[in-house]
Amino acid sequence: MRRQLVRLNQRLERRLPEQRLFLRSDNTTRFVRLRPMTQLLGIATVTGFFAWGVLATSILLMDSVGSGTLREQAQREQATYEQRLNQMAQERDRHAQSAEAAQSRFGEAMARIADMQLQLLASEQRRMELEKGIDTVQATVSRVVRERDDARKQMAEAQRTLEAETGTARTAADRERDVQDMLDYLLVAMDGVGQDLHTQGVAAEQNQNQAQMLALENELLKDRNHVIFSQLEEALDSVIGPLERVFRSANISPDQIRRLVRQGASSQSASLRPISVSTSGAMAASPDISRANSVLEKLNTVQAYRRGLDRLPIAHPVASRVRLTSNYGMRRHPVSGRTKMHTGIDWAAARGTPILSTADGVVKKAGRMSGYGNIVIIQHDFGLETYYAHLNSIDVREGQRVSRGQKIGGMGTTGVSTGVHLHYEVRVNGQPVNPNTYVRAGQNVF
Repeated sequence: MRRQLVRLNQRLERRLPEQRLFLRSDNTTRFVRLRPMTQLLGIATVTGFFAWGVLATSILLMDSVGSGTLREQAQREQATYEQRLNQMAQERDRHAQSAEAAQSRFGEAMARIADMQLQLLASEQRRMELEKGIDTVQATVSRVVRERDDARKQMAEAQRTLEAETGTARTAADRERDVQDMLDYLLVAMDGVGQDLHTQGVAAEQNQNQAQMLALENELLKDRNHVIFSQLEEALDSVIGPLERVFRSANISPDQIRRLVRQGASSQSASLRPISVSTSGAMAASPDISRANSVLEKLNTVQAYRRGLDRLPIAHPVASRVRLTSNYGMRRHPVSGRTKMHTGIDWAAARGTPILSTADGVVKKAGRMSGYGNIVIIQHDFGLETYYAHLNSIDVREGQRVSRGQKIGGMGTTGVSTGVHLHYEVRVNGQPVNPNTYVRAGQNVF
């Protein structure tokens, strides 16, 4: 070994000749001999330390730049998320205001319909009174004519009787005077009859004009009701359309939602019950009543959809800022390295970040499961289940009923995991589906 060192020093001496370092004191002078091998080790040490410093500085600079970029990206994502939350809150408020305005307009429409029905009944009653008045006038005219004819007959009989009793003693002047008296009586009677006929004619004309005015007012009320019903129907369609799109995007039939929600409802609101038509004729069937029942049916549909939304897992399971690390679909497994189906969504955040239930339901499992680590499985309506895996802590127990937004645990890295994150799944009748469908549906509601 010593010979090899000597030979190595001899070879290095061509490049690195031996150096001597003199150390002088007050009385003596000593020197340190620096062999080629020692010089090579020193140079290598200095070079390695310098290279390590350059590399460490580069890594620190790159990490600083990368962390700055990540912070900026996180700030941008936070701003986008907050903006989206504000937009969803505004959309929710607009939908709520539209529903309240539609309900208010519906109440006004029903009040106007009731007033219209009362006015129609009053106009019908006045029309019947007018018909009775006209019949009375006609009967009076007939009676006066009969009385006139009877008076003429009585006058002729009285004249014949008088002539028979007096014979020829009555003069022409007496007969002329009797005729004049009879004519005066008839003129007075005819004048009274004429006044009665004139009065009845004026009243009949006034009643006819009033009937025409009522008919015109009835037409105006019908036009006004048509406008009111049209606005109500448009407002309800603008509310029902987005809700049906939410259900279809979640692969759930709106008909199924209406059927199941109405089956589970204990009673129907009295204000939303259809308007019943009496068979005794108290309220006859009309197009307005049919349209009002159609509006009530749509309001029932909106109420059923609202209840259905409360039973779907469309909320976000993490309320704080998170980072999407893996989406639903085929991917390269981070542990095994194999390409396989990823049946959920992964979000990363700090350890212990609160995990929330995305809908009302019952805890089906709260414990450990192979590969999933600590997991909570919640069973919802419509055959839906949600999985919350790799939890650091579990705050619920099996059989417990939970509400939307209730904390069920904290984010962790238990099970097969490479970092702190939440693995979230949605299953329909036991089969995994894309959770993005429900998360995006919730973005259109909340």
